[in-house]
Amino acid sequence: MTLEISLESSEPNTMCLILDGKLDTITAPELDQFISHNLNRQIETLVLDLQKLSFVSSAGLRIFAKTRKIMKSRDGKIWFVNLSPQVQKVFDIVKAVPVSEVFQDPKELDAYLATLQNKAVE
Repeated sequence: MTLEISLESSEPNTMCLILDGKLDTITAPELDQFISHNLNRQIETLVLDLQKLSFVSSAGLRIFAKTRKIMKSRDGKIWFVNLSPQVQKVFDIVKAVPVSEVFQDPKELDAYLATLQNKAVE
């Protein structure tokens, strides 16, 4: 099975990638190249929607870790949403990302971000 990557941008400084398929040693370089090509300096927030991701290997986890490192070096944020049960299990086992970066869906992420922004204004 292949990996399909869809790019969505709902806000100027936000990029949302929807991953569909398997993220393994064969498809991880494709995601790495896609991110490298599309993740410009203006992107402050990267959202990875993993609802349709059916499998992730250690190669895929390395791409996630590399991307987190890039975003952190830019003072940016990376969020993982809509994890499929099997991908959630992998994240739980390897503690791939902090729990604070994983959300059930974009709506939950939006509510969290709104709360953060409201606290900043107060």
